Amino acid sequence: MKKFRIIFSLAVSFLFISMSIGQDLISVSELAKKMSDPNLIIVSAQKSDSYATTHIKGSINLPPSELTVNEPVNYVLDTPANIAKKLGAAGISETMEIVVYDEGSSKYSGRLYWTLVYMGAENVKILNGEMTAWKEGRKPITNTATKASPAIFTANVQAQFLANIDEVRKANDNPNYVIIDARTPEEYNGTDETELRKGHIPGAININYTEMLDSKGMLKSKEALSALFLAKGVSPDKTIIVYCASSVRASIEFFALESILEYPNVKVYDGAFNEWQSDENNLVIL
Repeated sequence: MKKFRIIFSLAVSFLFISMSIGQDLISVSELAKKMSDPNLIIVSAQKSDSYATTHIKGSINLPPSELTVNEPVNYVLDTPANIAKKLGAAGISETMEIVVYDEGSSKYSGRLYWTLVYMGAENVKILNGEMTAWKEGRKPITNTATKASPAIFTANVQAQFLANIDEVRKANDNPNYVIIDARTPEEYNGTDETELRKGHIPGAININYTEMLDSKGMLKSKEALSALFLAKGVSPDKTIIVYCASSVRASIEFFALESILEYPNVKVYDGAFNEWQSDENNLVIL
């Protein structure tokens, strides 16, 4: 009997750990209970004008665009050293519990999540349903800006989460890779109006990031997300590279695959279609 209890206890512990790994999604009610935690920082990824109108009380504002530069193309990550300085100046340390959210699109929170994880932050979560869900839950909001005390962010770059253009070129016809275009079908097919070259990276499949969200803007269940990706041939035995125009929309798909579904090899192509199409030597197909 004692041996059985030990085995049962270990099994329960293993199950709990397995369920906990990668679950970087936090609900409105869970976040509301944590508001007084001194190690918690809530970060709004809203654009500054949206933040100035209304945001979660106590949250600081850090649009992910502030961590990017526009060379060699628009909206690529700044250097790790510069990003670390900006995060620290905003009051963010890599050892804090960091909860990010945006106005409700999940685009900007996803991009900030990926940036923080890439930089080596140890505990980052996305608020499920974003600002929309927080308001619906009648939780405290304000238009008064919050400033956190400066902190030190020590970078521990996780290079495995970033794909560069050379890897994307190698992945084009490699059966061990899947490239996902997170843009709209119109962008993917080249039927939208754009200043960029029309079409997509050869070999890429199209999964519009909005397919991951339900009618209320919440991320779909783990089962529904798994079915969505597997139906398109995105399986965990592959290396997955996700991109969009500037890899803002791509990052929330990274979150779903890496955190919710726990796929082991998921990357964001930071240069994205902006970079790919800028080189005339790179083929773009419709």
